[in-house]
Amino acid sequence: MYELFEPVYLFMERGGPVLNLIFLLIFFLWLFVLERVAYFAFFHKSELKDAVNEWEGRKERASWSAHQIRHDLVTRLTSGLDSNMSTIKMLIGLAPLFGLLGTVYGMISVFDVMAFQGTGSPKAMASGISQATIPTMAGMVGAITGVFAQSLLDRYIKREKIRVEDRLTFDH
Repeated sequence: MYELFEPVYLFMERGGPVLNLIFLLIFFLWLFVLERVAYFAFFHKSELKDAVNEWEGRKERASWSAHQIRHDLVTRLTSGLDSNMSTIKMLIGLAPLFGLLGTVYGMISVFDVMAFQGTGSPKAMASGISQATIPTMAGMVGAITGVFAQSLLDRYIKREKIRVEDRLTFDH
């Protein structure tokens, strides 16, 4: 079993301590993305059905009061769609910044080696260079995958908002 996770362990070790933070950040990013997918798949449809039933159960839909009730239903549904999207966007923005933090941390390690052993020991500097490049790559990969997921979610939300408006019509 250990052989299965050994490459991951070595990767995390070579990336230094900042890579653990990046891993945690990406874990939460995808946790929020999966939460949105679960919400769309399981909860939004029943909420939309309940709202449509409430709206269609009204006898009168033309008065100012009916318009306010419809507006409230639409707002409630669309705010549920937008929930956690700002957190996803924030985590996507933080991923490359954490990668940059890892770069700085790794370069400090390289400079420490150079200060104590000089530039004649490339093997000793390689560890710091790994700590400088791996977190940068991990942060960028996390951000790129997050941007892809966010764009898919944003497109779905936009289509679903139009669908909500269409389902809650003023017609009798």
